[in-house]
Amino acid sequence: MPILRKSTAGTMQSSDLMVVVEPAPTLQIEIESTVKKQFEHLIRSRIEATLQDLGVTSGHVRVSDRGALDYAIAARVETAVHRASQE
Repeated sequence: MPILRKSTAGTMQSSDLMVVVEPAPTLQIEIESTVKKQFEHLIRSRIEATLQDLGVTSGHVRVSDRGALDYAIAARVETAVHRASQE
């Protein structure tokens, strides 16, 4: 699924996250989190798995996490990618 334009999903409230995706020549994932030291590897893993399921091979993904659970991470990434892939 190609990322054609900039798109966002989520909020900055506690236990949620904001995902911003935009076109880029390669796949780049940026993570900012209140629990980055403990859980960055799990957050990154969930983002990568969701992007792989959606067939995303390039794009810039920025995530600002406020302690979201993995199902919320997957849902926000999926929503942002679907919004970004539509013209």
